[in-house]
Amino acid sequence: MNQLCVDQLGPINAIAQLSTASSVERRILAVIPARSGSKRLPNKNIKMLGDKPLIAWTIEVAKNIAGLDVIVSTDSVEIALIAEEYGATVPWLRPRELATDTSTATDVCIHALDWYEKKRICSAVMLLQPTSPFRTRETIIKGILGLYNGSVIGVSKCSEIPYWAFTKSGDILSPLFPGGLQQRSQDLPDTYRVNGSFYLIRSNLLRKYRSIIGRRLVSLVTEYPENLDIDTEEDFNDAERELRSREKCGTERSEKG
Repeated sequence: MNQLCVDQLGPINAIAQLSTASSVERRILAVIPARSGSKRLPNKNIKMLGDKPLIAWTIEVAKNIAGLDVIVSTDSVEIALIAEEYGATVPWLRPRELATDTSTATDVCIHALDWYEKKRICSAVMLLQPTSPFRTRETIIKGILGLYNGSVIGVSKCSEIPYWAFTKSGDILSPLFPGGLQQRSQDLPDTYRVNGSFYLIRSNLLRKYRSIIGRRLVSLVTEYPENLDIDTEEDFNDAERELRSREKCGTERSEKG
């Protein structure tokens, strides 16, 4: 950790900030990745959404769940200080090679796991993107329970029918699913897409496959607004509209009461 980080962040012995449970207890490491560089929405991880930075929404939901140790992996001192303010552990600044446009979530999670397992036994690694601010505590707990059946991934029902989709080469279209165009929508199965809100995989499988996505996948289905993934200004505007809607509903309930 560089000197700036040492001077401004909390205790260097970051392990001491984690749960005081026995060192032999198997726990889940929740990693919140928050790189400073964001081209489409600058500084999105600390952009104010309502009365707190975007990253704080995820930290506050996850930090008091039993058996979960929450860390933020970032290359930014500013993000690190804000994350600590809201209750997350920030044990280091992320190495430069893991803070590029080509860095993967898997590499970030393995880096965090390597540090964590020096002191604790880790049963699984959870990835919580800070760009999904409306993910609930109940959803996270449901996802943890799904780990008994496989690796868990957050998904949402597809609004379009992928069986009727094409790939395009020049002006020529090719069906993505041969034969799909001949089927009626009511005869086709429901399909689901990854929404980025939740990933959970056992630690040994993360290392074995070097992927945050396991081989046997268990669905954690969420819909709007929990599945909102903020990547653009338009996405952020959607989140602000959702907050205004909640505030309006709260005011109306208060007036009726």
